Amino acid sequence: MNTINPTECYKQITDSPTTSHLIDVRTPGEHAQIHANNAQLFPLDKLNPEQVISTLGCADCDTIYILCHSGARAQKAQAKFQAAGHANTVVVDGGTQAWAAADLPIEKAEKQTMSLQRQVQIAAGAMITLGVVLAFSLHCSFIAISAFVGLGLMFAGLTNTCGLAIFLAKMPWNNPKGCVTNCSCPIN
Repeated sequence: MNTINPTECYKQITDSPTTSHLIDVRTPGEHAQIHANNAQLFPLDKLNPEQVISTLGCADCDTIYILCHSGARAQKAQAKFQAAGHANTVVVDGGTQAWAAADLPIEKAEKQTMSLQRQVQIAAGAMITLGVVLAFSLHCSFIAISAFVGLGLMFAGLTNTCGLAIFLAKMPWNNPKGCVTNCSCPIN
């Protein structure tokens, strides 16, 4: 896996703007909240490497730098590009978090919304509490709700894939106005 720190990535993109491309593989809602300047959005769940390469006008020798929130989704995107035969991809270490921490140019929404991680924590906590309350007040089998959520969180920790986060990312409040989440076109 090829990686680069955000400062070096910014330098490469600035020095070679016609042969270096920066893409963001987060959700449209995350991208709308904060993203690196000139990072084009190609959500991981809809990522089609051939279409990205065509949209960006990439040559085989062009480098595609991949950003996500912290790096995990960027690694998955890099694997998709490599499987499609475009090996010249580089994951930006630390993702958008590290990019912003390095004081590199970013675009930030005026109105901030709750992060997807916080939404997952609130939803999971509410479902666990609901399961416990229903188990104590109505019937003990309602404890299965809490067990199901606990297993889901354990699965998310082991695989770095959270079904609840994927579900919440598709909710209308997590998609900016005018954004179509099933598009494969870049959204700046």
